[in-house]
Amino acid sequence: MKLLGEVLSLSTQFLKDKKIAAPRLTAETLLSSVIGVKRMDLYLQFECPLEETELSIFRSYLKRASLNEPVEYILSKVEFYGVELLVSPDVLIPRQETEILVDKVASFIKEEGSDGKVLFDLCTGSGCVGLSLKKKFPSLSAYLSDLSSAALSYARKSAEKNELEVFFLEGDLLVPFSGKKADYVVCNPPYISLSEYEGLDHSVKGYEPKMALVGGDTGLEFYERLAQDLPGYLNSKGKVFLEIGYLQGEAVSKIFSDPCWVKKELKPDWSGKDRFFFLEIE
Repeated sequence: MKLLGEVLSLSTQFLKDKKIAAPRLTAETLLSSVIGVKRMDLYLQFECPLEETELSIFRSYLKRASLNEPVEYILSKVEFYGVELLVSPDVLIPRQETEILVDKVASFIKEEGSDGKVLFDLCTGSGCVGLSLKKKFPSLSAYLSDLSSAALSYARKSAEKNELEVFFLEGDLLVPFSGKKADYVVCNPPYISLSEYEGLDHSVKGYEPKMALVGGDTGLEFYERLAQDLPGYLNSKGKVFLEIGYLQGEAVSKIFSDPCWVKKELKPDWSGKDRFFFLEIE
């Protein structure tokens, strides 16, 4: 039998030789999942032998990781803002930057109170935004929508796993919300242009769904549609929270130029780049 410490060292070097980013972290994450311990607890078990069944599973994971497949897809799950989400290549992997968006939306909801309030989560994908906000504010009425039936299937499974009661709607952007209005609308739409998509790393372009990434020729198409349609789906003083590309701040601000928007504000990510756009209607 091989000892855990030896396996971890060899697998880290293997991934390093394959030029995989963060080889040690990747190896630790996969190995800790296989043996069912927290990643940091691996350091307390370096002298523990691994069972052959554990080694077999780990080797299969390691092979997939060596081909640049994201760890989240290998393990079929990801932690996001206190919620464990199920993921597959049918859904975009939630990014840490989007946790900033959720945190900022949560601060608004906490200040105003969630009782009787309605949230629309458009382009929900894995359901990361809507489900994490529903978990934090159980009294919130949350509607999650997506054009992809496969993505909605995973969001439903994650809702069940986390025992969250939300509503799911399938359709193109605001189309399935006919006759409904919201107090809060959150959307992390596809905002990468076609030319930018061609330059993405293989770990993204080779595995994650293109329809969740590409927003059209310019990457601004979804914002143009939202600017036109959103006013009819918002209650008075309704708020909109959007994630945007880090170079799109000025362009998105111009798109939402209608005087019905009484408040508009760009917010940065951790690196100080424009990443979020907040609006309030009259």
